[in-house]
Amino acid sequence: MSAFAPVEPPALDGILNLNKPAGWTSFDVVARVRRLAYMKRVGHAGTLDPAATGVLPVCLGQATRMVEYLSATGKEYRATITFGVETNTYDAEGEIVASQPLPPTLDRAAIQAALARFTGDIMQVPPMFSALKRDGQRLYDLARAGQQVELAPRPVRIDALSIVAWQAPTLVLDVACGKGTYIRSLAHDLGAVFGCGAHLATLIRTRVGPFTLPRSLTLDDLASVAAENRWPDVLFAPDEAALDLPAVILAPPSEARVRNGQPLHVAASVAAKQMRAYSSDGRFLAILTCRAPDHWKPDKVFHLTSAAE
Repeated sequence: MSAFAPVEPPALDGILNLNKPAGWTSFDVVARVRRLAYMKRVGHAGTLDPAATGVLPVCLGQATRMVEYLSATGKEYRATITFGVETNTYDAEGEIVASQPLPPTLDRAAIQAALARFTGDIMQVPPMFSALKRDGQRLYDLARAGQQVELAPRPVRIDALSIVAWQAPTLVLDVACGKGTYIRSLAHDLGAVFGCGAHLATLIRTRVGPFTLPRSLTLDDLASVAAENRWPDVLFAPDEAALDLPAVILAPPSEARVRNGQPLHVAASVAAKQMRAYSSDGRFLAILTCRAPDHWKPDKVFHLTSAAE
């Protein structure tokens, strides 16, 4: 066997912070990780369009049960938006449906003023070319079949919009937002404000929860990790996905109840509906959900082999 051939690792439980390359679907990345890690139990948190790049957390083993927490966490993007050209997909991958000259009122100050209406809790119409479903069918399948569907606006939250650069017709924008926000729709809606149309030219995701782009691994990096069997060096613990939840350390009797899925009494002076539970030796045990005051039920129980995992 070659010294550089991948070594089959033991069962892995953790989260990879990967930098998805352009042209790959999020599922492509998951399939690559499955092959490198010799594991079937792999999932990603927060889909990126094929043309987009950047942070894609990928969960392995028991950490796949934490995907929902990562998907719901805050995200940040660097978006490049081109004004004057509108596409049917709201991004550069689509067909051009309209081209308009830029109005003389379109300058940095006007854009800055317009961004205020897209900040905070807003209603946003998703793009027709998206993975959302209508009557069991993906919207992009309906769009490709030429069917038009009236889409209702959905509540989303955009925490911050910061202009990085403006040189007509190109705007570079940093976006901090919550779950379900479509940056393509933001680009489209900005174009509508100025009456000239716009589309998303490029998109880089720079953060998902605690995972940032500077700390991410490329797929080439991951191939080297697999070849050298250095998985512990790059895997984050499963509880990294929920560090915003309060935590409780349980005594051995309560730990035993949690491991058996039994509810327990915890006098918690927190308003949160969920908590992270740990054993007295530091092992991540479970996510607890409050069912009544001071009464908690194990929602997800983990059987990790060491505190480091």
